[in-house]
Amino acid sequence: MSKQFDVVVIGGGPGGYISAIRAAQLGFQVACIDEWKNAAGGPAPGGTCTNVGCIPSKALLQSSEHFEHANHHFAEHGITAKDVKMDVAKMIARKDSVVKQNNDGILYLLKKNKVTFFHGRGSFAGKAEGGYTIHVAGKTEEDITAKQVIIATGSNARALPGTPFDEVNVLSNDGALRVGAVPKKLALIGSGVIGLEMGSVWRRLGADVTILEGLPTFLGAVDEQIAKEAKKAFDKQGLKIELGVKVGEIVNGKKGVTVNYTNAKGEAVVLDADKLIVSIGRVPNTIGLNAEAVGLQLDERGAIVVDADCKTNLPGVWAVGDVVRGPMLAHKAEEEGVAVAERIAGQHGHVNFNTIPWVIYTSPEIAWVGRTEQQLKADGVAYKAGTFPFLANGRARALGDTTGMVKFLADATTDEILGVHMVGPQVSELIAEAVVAMEFRASAEDIARICHAHPSLSEATKEAALAVDKRTLNF
Repeated sequence: MSKQFDVVVIGGGPGGYISAIRAAQLGFQVACIDEWKNAAGGPAPGGTCTNVGCIPSKALLQSSEHFEHANHHFAEHGITAKDVKMDVAKMIARKDSVVKQNNDGILYLLKKNKVTFFHGRGSFAGKAEGGYTIHVAGKTEEDITAKQVIIATGSNARALPGTPFDEVNVLSNDGALRVGAVPKKLALIGSGVIGLEMGSVWRRLGADVTILEGLPTFLGAVDEQIAKEAKKAFDKQGLKIELGVKVGEIVNGKKGVTVNYTNAKGEAVVLDADKLIVSIGRVPNTIGLNAEAVGLQLDERGAIVVDADCKTNLPGVWAVGDVVRGPMLAHKAEEEGVAVAERIAGQHGHVNFNTIPWVIYTSPEIAWVGRTEQQLKADGVAYKAGTFPFLANGRARALGDTTGMVKFLADATTDEILGVHMVGPQVSELIAEAVVAMEFRASAEDIARICHAHPSLSEATKEAALAVDKRTLNF
């Protein structure tokens, strides 16, 4: 007889393990199934985010930023550092160690919360009395049954048609995090989060980096003023970003990759590179889920169809994170996971898509929440804008990083904050204040009236809020 659970979660990424923990906290008997393996073949929960995404990329960004500071910025602080070298193998090993710490931390949390963990691939075997039978294919094969199922199977990197990932020369985000030596020439297709972050890592370590973007605008989802400021900084750093290109034939050879493309002027260009990172988006991962066994509805992209509460077309089956509609962000998956666990318990789980923050961890960092100026114009919303540059912020000067600005957008009549956009030092942390403010439907005046510590980068947030009313104090 198969083991019976109240809730079974398929997938142990941010959406999966968090929903499993919250369901267990609410008193349910919970199982979590995840198939990620570490180098030794053991369990490695945490999904793409922990294993080949958010966490390892931040580790490499930190290492490469230290290297760049030592080579280019220590001198202005009076620090002499000669003959600074990067041991790439050690950098990668440190990244792997950070990943393992997170994997082990998740396993500990599951155990602490009495969640039964199954290491293997979970798939639907069929409907069962009072729920569903889930097959677990791992070292051993077994079936378990559940009254409620939460699907959190994440997403996979999208490959270019005709150019499969070999993770040697043509790399997805996975291969990009395992490059063993600094490539002399690195090409990237796609100037989104992954392209910019990985391009930044290898540029800092000495690679000649070219990013090819098909769209004519840079970071089209970002507020235009902020995107232009970021582009200016990346250009100055030597990150070559070509917009409006049309990629043609890609030849993957023994010595590297040749990318043929047409630039924005219509000229044919041949780009030879040692490595090519393809970061053109991700696709929902429903491979092997055996959705057809129970009649689970998928859309034309392969995503699981859900309503506003993350309910699928099947009673008792839910889906969260990258495998459903909405932004493919780890923190969005976590919020949905918590909300679903609470809905199963009869509570009113809540996710506000309008206050989900976005961050790109380059230098300068880029962060935003709410609507952009171009969106407000398109929607015909009357608004006021206020900006404040880090150039006029005392803490930024002391840090030696005065790139960028903070920008507030507020309703012209009510002064309610409609969007906050930032580019500059540590804005990944500063954006949280804006998220809280918008969640409480605060006005720009509310932030302008709150005392901020001096000297701190957060003063730029206060000053930008003051700028909405044209009364900045330090600029």
